[in-house]
Amino acid sequence: MATPRAAAAGRVDARRNRERLVAAARELFASEGVDVSVREIARRAGVGVGTLYRHFPAREELVDAVLEEAFEEVVASAEAALAEPDPWLGFRRFVEEALALRARNRGLKDVAEAHMRGRRRAAAMRRRLRPPLERLVARARDAGALRADFTPEDVPLLFWGSDRVLELTAGVSPELWRRHLGFLLDGLRAGAATPLGQGPLTPAELRRVGRERRRRA
Repeated sequence: MATPRAAAAGRVDARRNRERLVAAARELFASEGVDVSVREIARRAGVGVGTLYRHFPAREELVDAVLEEAFEEVVASAEAALAEPDPWLGFRRFVEEALALRARNRGLKDVAEAHMRGRRRAAAMRRRLRPPLERLVARARDAGALRADFTPEDVPLLFWGSDRVLELTAGVSPELWRRHLGFLLDGLRAGAATPLGQGPLTPAELRRVGRERRRRA
């Protein structure tokens, strides 16, 4: 029978191995796509394939663990941005950090859009993200920094446009998205605002666009 100390050490080792597996999978999904072999994931993590299967009996469970970790990072970023005293800097910080995460984890976007369980996690994450995102937008508008006609439904437009820049320049200039984002953010400043010829998407329209993007993925 294992002693309490040995049992505790075993739990620590198991937790460390799980963290290594998730970190390795996250790196490999981002660089090589989600079809990378479990043997390669285990090798990158420095554990055996048997250890991988003890923690994640099905491949989908590992994919979900990677998605959950990434989504938690996005939500945490939004909540941290709300603590920024300057409302504009808080809004800018969130958008920049969210795009940096997308740049580091290009494979995760495809998983969330094409993988059924991943889509459910993505939907749950968006529900959690909605309240802090609404507060970030409202704070920046109320402070007179963000143009008054910008809505939370406009935030995905920033990501969709930047996704295309990321896709085209990742192999040439991986940080070019930051230049593109700078142009976008300058255009969102209240002092530069001019009347727009089109209103924002409604939440229902935004969901329709999301379904169409997943259909084309």
